[in-house]
Amino acid sequence: MAHVVVLGAGLGGTIQAYELRETLGAGDSLTVISDKPFFQFTPSNPWAGVGWRKKDEITVDLAPVMQRRNIDFICDAATKLEPTQNKVILKSGREVGYDYLVIATGPELAFDEIPGFGPDGFTNSVCHIEHAEVSGRNWEDFCANPGPIVVGAVQGASCFGPAYEYAMIMDTDLRRRKIRHKVPMTFVTSEPYVGHLGLGGVGDTKGMMESILRDRDINWIFNARVDRFEDGKAHVTEVNEDGTEKKKHELPFKYSMMLPAFRGIPALRGIDGLVNPRGFVITDEYQRNKTYPNIFAIGVCIAIAPPVATPVPTGVPKTGFMIESMVTATAHNIPRLIAGQEPNAEPTLNALCLADFGDRGAAFLAMPQNPPRNVTWSGQGRWVHWAKLAFEKYFMRKVRSGVSEPFYEKFIMRMMKVTKIKS
Repeated sequence: MAHVVVLGAGLGGTIQAYELRETLGAGDSLTVISDKPFFQFTPSNPWAGVGWRKKDEITVDLAPVMQRRNIDFICDAATKLEPTQNKVILKSGREVGYDYLVIATGPELAFDEIPGFGPDGFTNSVCHIEHAEVSGRNWEDFCANPGPIVVGAVQGASCFGPAYEYAMIMDTDLRRRKIRHKVPMTFVTSEPYVGHLGLGGVGDTKGMMESILRDRDINWIFNARVDRFEDGKAHVTEVNEDGTEKKKHELPFKYSMMLPAFRGIPALRGIDGLVNPRGFVITDEYQRNKTYPNIFAIGVCIAIAPPVATPVPTGVPKTGFMIESMVTATAHNIPRLIAGQEPNAEPTLNALCLADFGDRGAAFLAMPQNPPRNVTWSGQGRWVHWAKLAFEKYFMRKVRSGVSEPFYEKFIMRMMKVTKIKS
């Protein structure tokens, strides 16, 4: 009999618990720890940022679902991990021991690394549903008295898709309100070029995204380092390919949302052998940490080095398709360890992004995520918008019911067939 603990209940942690419940033995116990009582479908947050979604539409109360699946659920924040003692210390003072631990905490948002940045400063956020709801309310105030918008992703960011999504969704909403002509928009990104996405591009995403931004009258600045935010102004340094300063920009705004850099949560940072200097968990090809072989990690909290250095630092995204493959590998490897065997399941680390633009969208598929690849494909159209809506509906139903069925792989196979992508 073994006790397995999943730390975190987001896109990865929740599904990890469901899959582990299927693969663990009848005598093994499973506990999920989360600082929130609900699951949130993060890909819908850009919609919430303009008021198109409410919190109760994209969240699920986890305690009843976990109880039905015979999973213990603890709603409490982890303040310290003690891997040598196999225990997690919680904010309440409670200590939870484990035989095996899966870290699925997601990241801490590093707003504090840039003066004036974030919801406590002068910009909005769609990283959490709580942030997105505030952004949605602020959006209504903005639309009543519109002006310039600055949107994008700062240095060190690793998640670029939602920045493009939110820019286009705002554009779509402004056009529907017939006030787009009152709103100059500038997309500011740390990427070395528009459409890099932290992936070195996927096919001709550079040309495609430049064309989309141009068609929507959105200006852009790439290779951009944000120095600070003031009330109504972003100070940005544009750099050359060698990292030297090219131009200083002072960009006025009445509304701004930029994605931050990520780092590991405080409970993990500084644990030698477990995390890198940024606090991300170091894992091997089986999602296992070599220093503490009873600890696995999945999702945004793991360390993946960028394949190529960029003039302004950028991170590597961990998309839902990647995370699902990490979940499945871990769900098979832990039972093998319990049985005295060695892990043998490896994640595929393929990447799929469905970027909704409010009325249409763009899709990117990279198999594997980092080049060289077996499959590189990108496309756009109204079908992406409808696919994202269907994806949201399916995934929310999956979480509410506690179903462990993999979704991304089935969706990819269907999409490849319909769009005639060659594998």
